[in-house]
Amino acid sequence: MTGRLSKKGGKKSIQKWIDDQLNGRSCCVVLIGKETAGRKWIKYEIEKSWNGGKGVLGIYIHNLKDLDGNQTTKGKNPFEDFTMKRDDKKLSSIVKAYDPLYTDSKKVYSYISESLSDWIEEAVTIRNNY
Repeated sequence: MTGRLSKKGGKKSIQKWIDDQLNGRSCCVVLIGKETAGRKWIKYEIEKSWNGGKGVLGIYIHNLKDLDGNQTTKGKNPFEDFTMKRDDKKLSSIVKAYDPLYTDSKKVYSYISESLSDWIEEAVTIRNNY
């Protein structure tokens, strides 16, 4: 997602910003960092996307370097926080979360870049078939 998010408008403003970013999209890509899982607005984005019929996928980003050149630890899968009403499955058993095997940040970025369109297509197919 792109754009600037202002907390000034409160909850409604944040929801509107997320809703606007999802509008017209076929898939929601969740970048999974060490503190992504459990965050209120990440949960909102995942739930809104899934319930809106969009494909959903996750990409672990712990091996990408931050602005200071550091890598971090792998975060928890945020899809574990959701259970499907119809069959009691965890969303994590349906939605894929990709963890690039490389530890070199440039290779991770390249792998994600080369694979992303295929992952999105697959996520949309998974959602359409569920």
